[in-house]
Amino acid sequence: MDPQIKLTILMESRALCIAAPPLGHIIALERWSGSAVVENLQGAGVKVVFEKEIGVVDFLLPNRSCVLYVSECDIIAGNAYKRKLVRFRHVNSSSVQEVVVVERSRLSEQYFPSLQRFVVLELGLTLLPVSDQREAAQLLSQMVHSAGRDNPFRRRSVSRLYEPQLLLLLQQIPGVGGVKASSLLHSFSSLQELCGAGLSQLEALVGHATAQQIHTFLHADLV
Repeated sequence: MDPQIKLTILMESRALCIAAPPLGHIIALERWSGSAVVENLQGAGVKVVFEKEIGVVDFLLPNRSCVLYVSECDIIAGNAYKRKLVRFRHVNSSSVQEVVVVERSRLSEQYFPSLQRFVVLELGLTLLPVSDQREAAQLLSQMVHSAGRDNPFRRRSVSRLYEPQLLLLLQQIPGVGGVKASSLLHSFSSLQELCGAGLSQLEALVGHATAQQIHTFLHADLV
């Protein structure tokens, strides 16, 4: 590994060692001050604490979820955001939940399938799409206010993904609605196990046409 890259990762790892905020609070990178995300978070009763440096992370939540925000502009500007995603994946420890929030808009829609496969299948991160910063604030607010409460939807055998988030991902596949997504989650304990499923296994759960859609989505070449 290039020494400069290695040094950068080490520095970002140290920055991420900031203690998780108390319940009802969120730590945000200082550049988000005055943004629609922060204004809506504060309107929802979330206390926002700003830090100049928290590594390659935009928000840190009480449940030790680290959130990286990929905006519409980031996506349209090119592939630079992918390097940031790779660094985000490598600097975080197994004790935190890594979440990537992505603006899925009319302008970024054409790039979304490729981004989704890169984040979820190649990097193994949780991806949550939002339409804008206001919706992102609603999502973050829910995560902050639910911190400290036992989540009945969290599957203990899945270490990296929350079931509701995986449900959202599966429903992005053509032909997969809430019922079929739930059936898949009950049959496969992880995304990796689902990716390794054969067509016959999928067909038994969701039918031939949808099984083909799922297999194509999971195994299409990244672009």
